[in-house]
Amino acid sequence: MRTVYMDHSATTPVRPEVVEAMLPYFTEQFGNASSVHHLGQRARAAVDEARDIVAAHLNARPEEIVFTSGGTESDNHAIRGVAAAGRGRHVITSAVEHHAVLNTCKALEKEGFEVTVLPVDENGLVDPQELRGALRPGTVLVSIMMANNEVGTIQPIRELAEVTAESGAVFHTDAVQAAGKMPVDVEELGVDLLSLSAHKFYGPKGVGVLYIRAGTRIRPMQVGGHHEHGRRAGTENVPGIVGMARALELACAEMDEEAQRLKRLREHLQKGLTGRLEDVQLNGHPEQRLPHLLNLTFAYVEGESMLLSLDAVGVCVSTGSACTSGTLEPSHVLTAMGVRPELAHGSLRFSLGRMNTEDDVEYVLEKFPPIVRRLREMSPTTREASA
Repeated sequence: MRTVYMDHSATTPVRPEVVEAMLPYFTEQFGNASSVHHLGQRARAAVDEARDIVAAHLNARPEEIVFTSGGTESDNHAIRGVAAAGRGRHVITSAVEHHAVLNTCKALEKEGFEVTVLPVDENGLVDPQELRGALRPGTVLVSIMMANNEVGTIQPIRELAEVTAESGAVFHTDAVQAAGKMPVDVEELGVDLLSLSAHKFYGPKGVGVLYIRAGTRIRPMQVGGHHEHGRRAGTENVPGIVGMARALELACAEMDEEAQRLKRLREHLQKGLTGRLEDVQLNGHPEQRLPHLLNLTFAYVEGESMLLSLDAVGVCVSTGSACTSGTLEPSHVLTAMGVRPELAHGSLRFSLGRMNTEDDVEYVLEKFPPIVRRLREMSPTTREASA
């Protein structure tokens, strides 16, 4: 059976060039980067080189890069670390954040912090003036994602960071979905903290980055040895770090051309589905969104039924974030944007990637509309039934 993978926002395959870069550090160059002998020093040199590469592609300094186990750890470290080091007890985030941010903020609430959750408009955007109104003397941190993982909406991070800076609070952005798809320049954005995860841009799973601007007050969340200059204890994942740097290097080199190609495929898919099916709604900003991501709501049918039916013909997509795929609750992102829960349940996320072609889009356009029509015929919530 043919396989068409359109779930690149959940994870991506590791590129062959990345695997090739990593392999020596699993075998002959297996040293611990903290060891003083020659094998350890070769591992240290590889980590240092990777740090330089990542820093250069973020327009940061190498000493501002901390290697982590991925986006969730980076988000937790940013939020908890600043909360622990700050002089206030108030944190601000948005209603459409990844659960790595939202649930960390909820945990802080149980520890006595106040958390303000900013609303978004129908396109998923945070209003900088809403942020300005929420800031107060006790605010220590604002955390707003750069690009949404479910609908692809890109936030006005520079403006939000400028508003935050006026108050003296620290600004963090989860850039996990943005990296490799659009420029991520920490100086241009004006952020204090930024999270990345390698497996979203064709690197290995289990490795990520937390950018920490020099001078930012933050406590380490994982203690032990003096790894990562005392900011994150634990033996460095040398193969993963090397692979992540190589993956980011390749993604950034190809980004402009690939973004245009993916946008063309996405628009072809969107026009094909909306032209073949009625009662289809685009979720997210129509223009200000990631080039590879398409989130659509199909009225009168359940997302899980569509997903399983597509999987039966070899098409892999998502009903939303991969981290929430096991829940029966409607997407918190879509409901925050004003989508009714019954419609939110009928949404699918198509996220395209390097392996996708025009033929893949045509295959989906051939297989998917009949699936939706069949499911609607079986549904008790058709237009006729709901009239």
